[in-house]
Amino acid sequence: MSEQVPAALRSEVRRRANDRCEYCLIHFDDVMLSHEADHIIAIKHGGQTESHNLAWACFLCNRFKGSDIASIDPNTEQLTPLFHPRRDKWGDHFRLNEGRINALTAIGRVTTNILRFNTVENIELRRMLQAAGRLP
Repeated sequence: MSEQVPAALRSEVRRRANDRCEYCLIHFDDVMLSHEADHIIAIKHGGQTESHNLAWACFLCNRFKGSDIASIDPNTEQLTPLFHPRRDKWGDHFRLNEGRINALTAIGRVTTNILRFNTVENIELRRMLQAAGRLP
């Protein structure tokens, strides 16, 4: 989050994500705050500023995630990795239903909790975007 990502690499990450946050799926055009290149594995945890370790993230997802890479799953009480956009498939861990991002797995649960996907404001925004055909 704090290390500067070169412009060409940032553009590559943005194109690969089709301008959508790779965590919550919100499009760059649908929010006021800019999307950013997120270090999936933070520099302080040994992550590198390379394409395979970068995800396109909306401002809120990037801030809530911070340098976190795992959390305690509330159902199993086990340490569980957060969703990793380069290794995991979004649809394996989450379902979008009436604006709410529902977790399907332990990875989905910890990511949903840490990134605070389902605040009232986020659910309402996604409902409106779904109705307008702006979310996949």
